[in-house]
Parts: sequence; structure tokens; C-alpha cells
Amino acid sequence: MNTATQPPFQRDQFYARDRRSVAAARRLARGALHYWGLADWDRADDLSLCVSELATNALAHGVPPGRGFLLRVRYDGDLLRVELHDSGPGEPRVPDAADEAGRGLLLVAALSDKWGVQPRRPGKAVWCEWDLVSR
Repeated sequence: MNTATQPPFQRDQFYARDRRSVAAARRLARGALHYWGLADWDRADDLSLCVSELATNALAHGVPPGRGFLLRVRYDGDLLRVELHDSGPGEPRVPDAADEAGRGLLLVAALSDKWGVQPRRPGKAVWCEWDLVSR
């Protein structure tokens, strides 16, 4: 068996602290789905929206001036995972109902099967996943 054509597959891209990076990150994620044969996956739009929200949050709250963020999209045959790494402080959280800000993470929580935050030095990685087997 040719293991070069078998999962896991991963795409990593570093983006500058620039609002155009959100659309570029979304294009990378959709391109990866297409390349992996998942362009017609019924939750592809959910993944795109989650990438947009995570990238927007990173630019607004997590990426210090002069820095950027790393987007990682990984597919292992059973699971799709999106990670967004930034070097800023703080821990993202889903807001309370009364909060005016932070609605993006509500979308990520609602559209993905799981999400979370991993500490890094410096910063953090915010991730979300979709289980392709149990659906």
C-alpha cells in the first residue's frame, strides 16, 4: 500500500496579522477539503465558518502586533481537526448569555462536534473537530 496517499493529511499555513488573512485561511481549509476528496462533505460550510471565526478571534484578541497565527487543518480518515495557534495571552471562552462579545465561539461550539483550548508557550491553540465516523 502506498502510504503517501493514505491519511493522515495535514495542511499548515502561517498568516500575518492582517484582516485579509481570514479569507486566506478559509480558502486554505476549503482547498484542503477539496484535495482530500471531501469537497462535497455536508459540513464543509460549518468548517469554513469555524475557520473564519477562529481566525477573526485570533486577529482581534490573540495576535500581538508584529506577529501572526498558524492555521493547521488535519484529516486522519475518521476526524477533521482545525487548530489556530497564536502567541497572545488569555483563554478564549464561550460567553454568557448577557455578554455582547464572543459570539464567534458560540458558533464554533454549535457547528463543530468538539472544541477546546490548549496552552502553548507563548500563547495557545484553539481547536475544533468533526467526527466523520459517528455521523
